[in-house]
Amino acid sequence: MTMNRQITLAARPVGAIKESDFAYREAPMPAVNGGEVLVRNLYLSLDPAMRGWMTENRDSYIPPVELGEVMRGLTVGEVVESKNPAYAPGDKVTGRGGWQDYYVFNSQDLAMKIPDGVPIPVTAFVSVLGMTGLTAYFGLLDVAAPKPGETVVVSTAAGAVGSIVGQIAKIHGCRVVGIAGSAEKCRWVTEDLGFDACINYKTENVAEKLREYCPKKIDVYFDNVGGAILNDVLGCINVGARISICGAITQYNATELAPGPANYLSLLTKRSRMQGFIVLDYAPRFMEGVMQLSQWLLEGKLKYKVDVVTGLENAPKAIGKLFDGSNQGKLLIQIANG
Repeated sequence: MTMNRQITLAARPVGAIKESDFAYREAPMPAVNGGEVLVRNLYLSLDPAMRGWMTENRDSYIPPVELGEVMRGLTVGEVVESKNPAYAPGDKVTGRGGWQDYYVFNSQDLAMKIPDGVPIPVTAFVSVLGMTGLTAYFGLLDVAAPKPGETVVVSTAAGAVGSIVGQIAKIHGCRVVGIAGSAEKCRWVTEDLGFDACINYKTENVAEKLREYCPKKIDVYFDNVGGAILNDVLGCINVGARISICGAITQYNATELAPGPANYLSLLTKRSRMQGFIVLDYAPRFMEGVMQLSQWLLEGKLKYKVDVVTGLENAPKAIGKLFDGSNQGKLLIQIANG
């Protein structure tokens, strides 16, 4: 019998995630009952949100992963066996497959079948056409509602979500300024993705560059980092600005709560709004987002990059790339060929 390789959560991280926070095991192949589908995972998405899922006693939108449980994660895979008439062996699907070779889902689970014959790599469905793209789509267009001619600033601009956010903003006629962590990343978002400017936060004064690159100030900020950069942006917002809070990766490994932004009163004086969102709230509209993102992708208006690490066993080490800034684009683990 084929065994199912699994990576489980072995310990709650303190500070940065360590490889020892995970454990490897082999389990029997899961049984397939009536209405269920067995999937072989091909690619696993690694996301900053996983740091929160590993933490206990935190008020969150989703329960933490339990110790000894297979680490949670979104995957794209291939149907191996089906007892559900809506799926057949060979179908490609996305779902909550986790850090393992195989998983079973039923009609109650959130899964999407990839249409046959789509001229798009399967990796797109765990990046630009998956939760990453949908996060960018709804977090920008629904939460922040940018208007043509407005100035949009995006942190982690070379990251999986940020790179898509900036391109969508350009499609909607906005001036887009990115913030990234290297000269190479800044070149990529300006020269390849069409951002109007990009700030290297590691070598440049962010507050000064925001004033230079945003002469009409900031109308929309898509925040992936929190911390000092959020504070700098708050000091440069326009009247009626909208700030979409997607994440705060600078805070995820902190062992103590960081102080709030000193410039928060700008929200009052500029009559502005800062709003968090969870992409799962938009689940009933996911197909709307996928269809629009697909159209832009096929028209060449949207580009994406994947950073692929081969081997399920390398996931515990590779996830660190999200927090040290060494990845560019969407970080994926290739589990199998397909």
